[in-house]
Amino acid sequence: MTVPLLTSPRTGRRIPRAGVWAATLFIAVVAVVALAPGLVVHGSPNDADALAALQPPGGAHLLGTDANGRDVFARVVFGARPSLLAGLGATALAVAVGTVLGLLAALGGRLLDEITMRFVDVLLALPGLLLALLVITVVGRGTFNAILAIAAYTLPSYARLVRAQTLVIRRSGYVEAATSLGLTPGRIILRHVLPNAFAPLLVVATIEVGTALVAAASLSFLGLGPQPPAPEWGSMLSQGRDYFSIAWWMAVFPGLAITLTVLSVTVAGRHLQRRVEGRLT
Repeated sequence: MTVPLLTSPRTGRRIPRAGVWAATLFIAVVAVVALAPGLVVHGSPNDADALAALQPPGGAHLLGTDANGRDVFARVVFGARPSLLAGLGATALAVAVGTVLGLLAALGGRLLDEITMRFVDVLLALPGLLLALLVITVVGRGTFNAILAIAAYTLPSYARLVRAQTLVIRRSGYVEAATSLGLTPGRIILRHVLPNAFAPLLVVATIEVGTALVAAASLSFLGLGPQPPAPEWGSMLSQGRDYFSIAWWMAVFPGLAITLTVLSVTVAGRHLQRRVEGRLT
């Protein structure tokens, strides 16, 4: 039995279609679990049983229990929502702010372009995690503040992309025709600039969701995201490292959830990128 393959229009690399479908299916499962964890797990992820502490996987506890006797499977399932919320929320915020900055730089004149892009360059000059820590130091801990911190260091790529796309589109024939017909700049942006810049922006955003998920898990691992006892993959990984020699499942399963989710999002994003590049060539 042969596995159907997808061919990249740019590189010619052949990618198993089964891998793309598996990644898409896994993303769908994680999304459903995040939206309705009660469909998979009954009860609270914070229910503790001291007599059942550090039980290995199997029996009544599919993925074992942690040091407080809480079910690891339940906590992994309920941890999907805050983990995805941080990744998707940071990406959405970064896309929105980056789009505004990119449009201002491309359409606001030379002075505004210089000011905007120098601000973007400053953000790019700082290491991502260091910038996120700086933002959290100013605004404090918590899920929403973690989203702000992650968005702060991911938005420069969107701003640069939107600026570059806008500079190309504004010189196109259809934009010049729309201008000669008397369309206002706002209508031109909404009807011509943004729709034509959306495809590459969507591709970058899809791929960058994985980066945002890793960043969110990193901040939670450092204790700067959702605070215990709230289940979150990064914080669970941090708690599990202290028991790794005697209860490896406490760290392995949340780490596996992060790895598979990021890998699936990246595969789906790369596939989407190849599809878009194939249409643009």
